[in-house]
Amino acid sequence: AGDWLQGPYVYYLYSTYGFGKGEIGQLFIAGFGSSMLFGTIVGSLADKQGRRRACVTYCITYILSCITKHSPEYKVLMIGRVLGGIATSLLFSAFESWLVAEHNKRGFEQQWLSLIFSKAIFLGNGLIAILSGLFGNLLVDSLSLGPVAPFDAAACFLAIGMAIILSSWTENYGDASENKDLLTQFRGAAVAITSGRVHDSFPFFLFAPPLKSNLPCTSDEKIALLGAIQSLFEGSMYTFVFLWTPALSPNDEEIPHGFIFATFMLASMLGSSLASRLMARSSPRVESYMQIVFVISSVSLVLPILTNFLVAPSKVKGGRISFAGCLQLLGFCTFEACVGIFWPSIMKMRSQYIPEEARSTIMNFFRIPLNIFVCIVLYNVNAFPITVMFGMCSIFLFVASILQRRLMVISDKPKMESWTAMTERDPEAEPLND
Repeated sequence: AGDWLQGPYVYYLYSTYGFGKGEIGQLFIAGFGSSMLFGTIVGSLADKQGRRRACVTYCITYILSCITKHSPEYKVLMIGRVLGGIATSLLFSAFESWLVAEHNKRGFEQQWLSLIFSKAIFLGNGLIAILSGLFGNLLVDSLSLGPVAPFDAAACFLAIGMAIILSSWTENYGDASENKDLLTQFRGAAVAITSGRVHDSFPFFLFAPPLKSNLPCTSDEKIALLGAIQSLFEGSMYTFVFLWTPALSPNDEEIPHGFIFATFMLASMLGSSLASRLMARSSPRVESYMQIVFVISSVSLVLPILTNFLVAPSKVKGGRISFAGCLQLLGFCTFEACVGIFWPSIMKMRSQYIPEEARSTIMNFFRIPLNIFVCIVLYNVNAFPITVMFGMCSIFLFVASILQRRLMVISDKPKMESWTAMTERDPEAEPLND
C-alpha cells in the first residue's frame, strides 16, 4: 500500500508543480539512477547485515521520500527521487530474500513458495493495489486534499509496516562467513552471473571475464538469462509507468488517474490468479508458458502505435478520454495482466536458479541493466514520440520471449540427460512427462 498509493500521482504531482515532460523525465532518471548506483550496495548489505534490517531501512527511506513531495523545489524533489530509488532496490530484493531464507530455514516444502508468491502478487499487486488506487482517488478528487495527499497516506502505511517487521520478524542473512567484505560479495555475485556461456546470452551481461571467488557458482547461464529476461521486461514495464499518463491524455484530457490505476491493478490481479493456477499444475512449466506471456505483452504495447495511425487524433484541449485513449487502455490492461503473471513466475524461477548466499546481491545486479535502459529512455523522452518508445518496449519484450525459450531449453537438459542415462540402463523406461 505504501508503494502503490504513490504510483498514480507521481507524474501528476510533478506536473502540478509546473514541471514539463523533460524535467519530469529527469526526476524519474534520478530515481532509476539511484537504484542502479546504490542498489547493488544495499543488496549486498542486506545479505551481510540482515534482510530484516534492510526491510526496516526500506520503510524509513521511503517515508523520507514521501515527505519531500511537499516541496515544489526541484532540488528537494530530486533528493526524494534518490531516496525512492534506494527504497525500490530494497523493496525488490530484501523482502523476497528474507522470505525465501525463512521458508528454507523452517524446512517448509519448496512447492509452497509458488503458492506464497502467487497469493502475494494476487493480494499485494492486485487487491491492495486496487484499494490503494481507489483510496488515492478519494483523497485527491473526492476530498480535494491535493495530489500530495496519497504520499502522506503512503508514509502512514509504511510506518505501520515497519512496526510489524520490528515486532514479528526474525533476522536472517545471506553468506554466513564473517570475513566476506562487500567487494568479495560483488565478485561472487558477478561470477554467479557471468560463469558459463553468459557472453553468448545477451549483451547486457558483459560484465567481465570470469572471476575467482569462494562463493559457489550454480545455474551459470540460467542466472544470466534470467537476469536479462527480468531486465527487459521490467525495463519495459517502468517505461510504461512513465508513458501511460501522457499516452491517455495527449491533449490534457481529464482522466481519473486513481480509477485507471485501479483498473490496471484489477487486470494484474487476474493475471496473478491465472499464474497461481498454472504453477499449481505440473504442465505447462513456468519456463514454457512465460514465452507466450512475453509475446502477448509485446503485442499489447503495439496498440498505441496502431491507434495513432488508424484513429484520427483529437485536437480539442481538455475534455474526457478520447476513443483512441479507450482503445489504448484496453491494450494497457492486457499488458498489466501479463505483469500479474510475470511477478510470481519470475519469483518462482529466481528461487530455483539463484544461490541463497548472495540472493539479494545478484537480484540487484539484475537491476543494473534495467535502470540503465530506463534512464536512457527517459533522458531522451523529448527526442522521440511516444509511439517510438512503445515500439522499443515491444521489441524488448519480444526479445525476452526468445531468451525465455533458451532458458526452457537449457533447463530441460538435465532431465533429458537423466532420462537418457536411465534408458541406457533400462530400454523399456517410460518417457518423461515434460
